[in-house]
Amino acid sequence: MSDPLVPTQTPAEVAEIRRLGKNISGYFGETIDIDAVVGDCEAAARRHGWSVQEIPARPEARMLSFSRTPRAKASAGGSEPRTVYISAGIHGDEPAGPLAVRELLQENQWPGALRLLLCPCLNPVGFRLNRRENEEGLDLNRQYLQPQTGQTQAHIAWLRQQPAFDLCLCLHEDWEAQGFYLYELNPDGRPSLAEAMVSSVAKVCPIDRSEIIEGRPAQYGIIRPGIDPRTRPQWPESFFLITYKTRLSYTLEAPSDFALAVRVAAIVQGVRAAMDAFVRGEGLAD
Repeated sequence: MSDPLVPTQTPAEVAEIRRLGKNISGYFGETIDIDAVVGDCEAAARRHGWSVQEIPARPEARMLSFSRTPRAKASAGGSEPRTVYISAGIHGDEPAGPLAVRELLQENQWPGALRLLLCPCLNPVGFRLNRRENEEGLDLNRQYLQPQTGQTQAHIAWLRQQPAFDLCLCLHEDWEAQGFYLYELNPDGRPSLAEAMVSSVAKVCPIDRSEIIEGRPAQYGIIRPGIDPRTRPQWPESFFLITYKTRLSYTLEAPSDFALAVRVAAIVQGVRAAMDAFVRGEGLAD
């Protein structure tokens, strides 16, 4: 399939972007050839000097990770490079995340001062089945406290081997959403990256301005849940990350009932904005 690129829209053009009305009680939008997309991601990563590692799991559930060392010194002389982790494709009915990763890897415009770790698809079998869960019917994004599947166990083992992350970005879609929104987990109250991301995404995709999203208070597409992971019996990936690997995590949610190109552009814009703001020193502890 061709790359789903969307040029920057004017505010009036974004306002005219409409829902497709395809998603009734689930996702009924476009599907992708996940093996081809991940193959494109791997080819771009290798071409641009990333290291490629396989996360051990069953052959049919093959997961890759890409890592890139800093290409430039941090702005603060002598400081350790900051590490950013990005994941996508944990739900097999959310194609925008892996496609956005492919676009970001192919364009190769990453900030040079960051150490980067990236998982382009955590649920390849789910994509082949075109469903949220894996082949066992398990939602992998509820497996990070007491994992029942080897895929998540392998991913957790890989995560534990990595250095601490200064920033985490988990790339998702929501088939019910009125527009783009995000979750921020920021327990230390660091300067937020959320507003920068939402403002940038608004150039290419409508923002969900609902006061309640997914049952939680929201403001201009930003949800800041005051949730203690220890009170939840099932953990998404972001709970594991905020508990063991980072103090700043964002889950980006593109609206699945809009055109795929719009959703990919939304996630690409959000990642770019987060990176740019982070390099400027936003999101750091005082």
